[in-house]
Parts: sequence; structure tokens; C-alpha cells
Amino acid sequence: MASDAMVVAAADELKDGDVVFVGIGLPSLACNLARATHAPNVVLIYESGTVDTRPTRIPLSIGDPALVAGAAMIAPMTDVFQMILQRGHIDVGFLGAAQIDKHGNINTTVIGDYAKPKVRLPGSGGAADIGAHAKRVLVVTTLDKRAFRERVDFVTTPGNRVRRVITDKCMLDRDDQQDELVLTALFPGVTESDVRASVSWDLRSAPTVKTVPVASAESTRILANLREAR
Repeated sequence: MASDAMVVAAADELKDGDVVFVGIGLPSLACNLARATHAPNVVLIYESGTVDTRPTRIPLSIGDPALVAGAAMIAPMTDVFQMILQRGHIDVGFLGAAQIDKHGNINTTVIGDYAKPKVRLPGSGGAADIGAHAKRVLVVTTLDKRAFRERVDFVTTPGNRVRRVITDKCMLDRDDQQDELVLTALFPGVTESDVRASVSWDLRSAPTVKTVPVASAESTRILANLREAR
């Protein structure tokens, strides 16, 4: 599955011992895969206040009781944000996006005009804070022209700390000099033309575009087990 390759690639971004502020959905799946494979000592923090959480299944929300069992600490949300995130202790912030633009700005607030939106989304949650204070921000989302816009409809999370966007077809990295995302890696079987057809701006490519390695059978097996756990 293309989504399996995306999640495995996202998990591979984490090093053992990284302190990670985790979003729900694909970021949570990727982080728990990393913990179950090559990074057993990764410290996962969820905005509800669970620190070094070790869920036995993928949580459905930040309020899921699965996040509490085995956690090193359950703290007030204010402590997690003020004492850990805002003091610079987060190595990686893992986020999703409803829309993302060429500068890495993320929208999770509205689709369409803010005053009269076509769709009203859940909003920032902790994403704006994570985007401002994590040392490195990674975005995991599927590649779709409706989502990859030249300008997002609303800037929920500024993109200046977004270092990499991992999709089901490719990876985009931030070019600080040009203040935009550029194509740096393709998944097997995907072409640069395929990717350009799925974004709404004139996407540039890095001088060398790499191929993402195929996910190992072991990673795919563990990922399937994580998805099936209830």
C-alpha cells in the first residue's frame, strides 16, 4: 500500500532517543512504528499531557485512555506546552495537514473564506505551538492537488520550521534560501511528472532526486499489527 510506504518513511525519520510531539492519525502511527522497530527509546508526547506514552494500540484521539497506560507522566496540558515544548525540549514535531502551501504553511482551520467557509476543520489544537517551538517539524499527508496549494486558505501553522513533507508519492524538503518546498525523493514507480500534476504551484526539483527505499517486510508486518490492534 502507498500509505504503508509513507508511514514507514515517516517512521525512519526518527532517531532513537528523540523527544517527539505527536499528532493524531498518520503521525501517531509513524511514531509508534518507530518505537516498535529501530527507536525503542523515542519519547512520545501528546498534547493531552501524556509524556513518554507507550500505547498498546494506536490512539483514536488525544483523549484516548490508551495513552495513559504505561506513560511516564500525566501532566496538565499547560505544563506540556510551557515546560517542555516552549522551553525547547522537543526534537521533532509530527503534524498532519488539510492544506499545505509551497512555503510549508499548514491549514487545519477552514477550506474557503474564513467568514463563510466551505468546510470548517478542527483548528490548530497544538499545531501552531508545535510549529513554532519544535526544533524540526515533519508533515505527513497524502499528495493531492486540492491539499497542496500555492497559498493555503488559512495559515494555522506557519511553515518556517517545516523541514520535510512526507507523502504517499514523494518527499518535499524546505529550501531556506528560496523559502519553498522542493522535490527531493520519489517513491518507487512514481515520476516527477506524477508529483507535479498533484501540486498547485510550479514545483522545483532538487539537483538530485533520490528514490525512497522499499519498506522492509518486517516494518510492513509490524505496521499491519499496529493497525489491527484494538
